[in-house]
Amino acid sequence: MKPIANIIIYVKLIRESMSFAYQSIKVNKMRTFLSLFGITIGIFAIVSVFTVLDSLEKSIRQSLDSLGDNVVYVQKWPWSMGGNYPWWKYMNRPQPSLDDLKIIRSNSITAQSSALQLSFRSLVEHERSSAPKTIILAVTDSYEDIRSFEIESGRYFSAFDLSMGRRVAVLGYDIATELFVDVNPVGKSIKIGGYLVEVIGVIKKEGTQFGGGESHDPLVVVPANFSKLMIDFRYAGPTIMVKAKDEIPSEELMDELRGILRAARKLKPIEDDDFALNQVSTLREGIDNIFVAINLAGWIIGGFSILVGGFGIANIMFVSVKERTNIIGIQKALGAKNTFILVQFLYESVLLSIIGGAIGLLLIFLGSLLVNSVSEFTITLSLSNIILGITISAVIGILSGFAPAWQASKLNPVEAINTKT
Repeated sequence: MKPIANIIIYVKLIRESMSFAYQSIKVNKMRTFLSLFGITIGIFAIVSVFTVLDSLEKSIRQSLDSLGDNVVYVQKWPWSMGGNYPWWKYMNRPQPSLDDLKIIRSNSITAQSSALQLSFRSLVEHERSSAPKTIILAVTDSYEDIRSFEIESGRYFSAFDLSMGRRVAVLGYDIATELFVDVNPVGKSIKIGGYLVEVIGVIKKEGTQFGGGESHDPLVVVPANFSKLMIDFRYAGPTIMVKAKDEIPSEELMDELRGILRAARKLKPIEDDDFALNQVSTLREGIDNIFVAINLAGWIIGGFSILVGGFGIANIMFVSVKERTNIIGIQKALGAKNTFILVQFLYESVLLSIIGGAIGLLLIFLGSLLVNSVSEFTITLSLSNIILGITISAVIGILSGFAPAWQASKLNPVEAINTKT
């Protein structure tokens, strides 16, 4: 029965400690407010930094996912220019071409789909509406097999449209709403670089994308063979996208593409590649390193804010101990143990800290709702960041309140009762 009796005693101890702490907080409203304010600012600073960073990182990774993990991009320039490779060697490289695309399609056994894309800017007009310097995305067949998107109205290019270079276009959502106000663009005509083009479809809105994933919203997509009338492929910086078969790792596809292209360009074994094979994993590695550094900076910035809030709570708790010295003496004279006094003040410190942290989290939540309502960038206060904020608050409450609580628990009851406050 003794263990049960001890448990009952500890439960009563905790309950009475909570009651004393709650009454102290309720009576000293100004002091409570000052304590809450410091820790609220601290939690708001550190958790808001991590919330924005997490949301930004999630958006970037989603954008990179749209590029595909099993897609290799054949380009003139590498995404990561490491080492001491002279820039003029990159400059002298030939651009990927339609001939390269044909060779890859004829010789690759690990590729599922391959397509060429390039982009340039041009004036786009419809009646009295115009969009200067609009990005025109020129694509070949199989582009839709590599890049995912949905057609909201109308249709996508047929094989005949692409092979014959018909003067047709698929509009991104933003450019469609800019040129055609409250009108369905499908079947209407626009001018691109002076050429009359029929709109055959509109792509569903995708929203802002970060980190390499190009949203179709501001684009006008046209057949690559039609774009030859407006630009020279040699100067447009085309990209060949090659998607690996499901069971084929991208590294195997890259090795095969390297052999195919080196053979097609008649490169000697001792010569360097005159092309770049890029992957999303290259960008991911760079992004991982960037966010490690940013998260470290976030901890440093938020840590100083939390430190200030912790000192604020410690100071307030020392004042509270001094004001209640007589009460502590009376409690001890009536038989209160040191543990009771320690828990009483420690609980008060933790309670103050958690309430302040909760207010900080509430401000972040309201701020995220405001940002989401006025911006396309979505900020989400995740459960992990909520738990982080509450945990930090509790730890700061314990660390800040322990010294004052220990001081209070060690007071001599006779001296405490006779102390003038």
